[in-house]
Amino acid sequence: MSQLSMYPMLTEPRDGALLHEPALNKGTAFTEAERDRLGLRGLLPPRILTQDQQVAKVLQNLRAIGSPLQQHIYLISLQDRNERLFYRVVNDHLDEMMPLIYTPTVGLACQMYGQIWRRPRGLFVTANDRGRIARVLENWPNAPVRAIVVTDGERILGLGDLGANGMGIPVGKLSLYTACAGVDPSWCLPITLDVGTDNEDLLRDALYVGLQQRRLRGAEYDAFIEEFMLAVRTVFPRALIQFEDFSNKTAFRVLERYRDSDSCFNDDIQGTAGVTLAGLYSALHMLGAACLSSQKLLFFGAGEAGTGIAALVVRAMVDEGLTETEARCRCWFVDSKGLVIRGRTDLAEHKLPYAHEHEPVGDLVSAVRQLRPTALIGVSGQPQTFDRQVIEAMSAIHQRPIIFALSNPTSKSECTAADAYSWSDGHAIFASGSPFAPFTWRGRTYTPGQANNAYVFPGLALGVIACGARHVIDEMFLGAARTLANAVSDADLARGCLFPPLARIREISAAIAATVCRIAYDRGLATVGEPSDIESFIAAQMYQPTY
Repeated sequence: MSQLSMYPMLTEPRDGALLHEPALNKGTAFTEAERDRLGLRGLLPPRILTQDQQVAKVLQNLRAIGSPLQQHIYLISLQDRNERLFYRVVNDHLDEMMPLIYTPTVGLACQMYGQIWRRPRGLFVTANDRGRIARVLENWPNAPVRAIVVTDGERILGLGDLGANGMGIPVGKLSLYTACAGVDPSWCLPITLDVGTDNEDLLRDALYVGLQQRRLRGAEYDAFIEEFMLAVRTVFPRALIQFEDFSNKTAFRVLERYRDSDSCFNDDIQGTAGVTLAGLYSALHMLGAACLSSQKLLFFGAGEAGTGIAALVVRAMVDEGLTETEARCRCWFVDSKGLVIRGRTDLAEHKLPYAHEHEPVGDLVSAVRQLRPTALIGVSGQPQTFDRQVIEAMSAIHQRPIIFALSNPTSKSECTAADAYSWSDGHAIFASGSPFAPFTWRGRTYTPGQANNAYVFPGLALGVIACGARHVIDEMFLGAARTLANAVSDADLARGCLFPPLARIREISAAIAATVCRIAYDRGLATVGEPSDIESFIAAQMYQPTY
């Protein structure tokens, strides 16, 4: 398509409206012919800049800003005025941009959401909209919608209940759909379900942007979610739904209620599982270990992320020949009350499959010494809990202990990369949920890998959308984990990194999408006819942020 043919509807009226349409605006890159045809002459500076020159200007301006939050605001403002330039900058400089548009900066952006909000970028569906949720969804101006990320704001990262301020999460996640996997941004809809908040500070804040009332609970909450899901099916029947940052109390229940009736998944439960399993495969490759099923895992934290990872690990171990019971016995948990064991009467339902026979153990370091796990996986949201005693205990058991500190943002990480490497005398195989800089110990530099869900969920979503999968099944996350692990090179492992460079993420997302499509076609879940060349089929659907 020629540049001019993109704008046939805008030849009349000639009022510069195009400059306020972020999906079409090119700013100073509009050519002389386009400026004449579209009535833009005089509305722009006379110098025509290429997109490469615009990227250079954005980077110069961005890097002159000292605060990550202000850099985040600058990038969101760019997205609001020139969408393709925003994604071009993010795509070409993903290592630098991802911490600014998502973790860890997005946590602070959510805390400040009411103060930094500029213009609509998503839908707020509130408790007051009960009985008319479908009409609220119909107000979304962009169609068709193929991808929805939705939160109720109760458990934003490790920050807790941020209510309506949690909108920064679905906005950020969908930006990664496009940046990492080429999902067309016009297909994407961020939604926050504002059902109130139990955050006392927000309830007292005169400038809070959400409903200042206690959260809906119980039957009222469930009825609200039911109406929302039915409304999505009605208004956006082909949309994939990603549940994000719901609390433990509701995340498992909501996923189990809708996973077999809708095309949906929970990234905190299933996406985290996919990327962590990929990291474990890479760690075992680094160790030269033959199989996952011979390992023992100890999780610190028994919420959505931990039990979600364990469920996928169990599935992978069963594929290697264990029974489900045998596989579960290789996954142990420590929660706020100590080791999760059968004798305890205070366990939530999602913990019960991992409650094994053992005497009570009250603290993490004792659990490490008694269970002797191969890998220690932190999903607690409790910072600095992998202290020197814990790391040294793991190092005493295994020459190269696997240490995953997955909680984010950075302030919630169970330990830093420097802690893990120095306290293990450089022997730890480390990954984290938030990014850490390379660390040098005794003359060797280690490059810690970030177990970032963005390696999995955008590519998985692209595959589901491309083939029109009716449901998202666990096998897709297992396939995504194996595809991601296969993309890790020996050179990556030699640097101590369990994941491939972010610069390759679109290539990896395309491979994951192809894997997901094949699973959907093999399992009879696809609603789009099977193409002869799945890789070409996926590539043809990927958004390119160029003019």
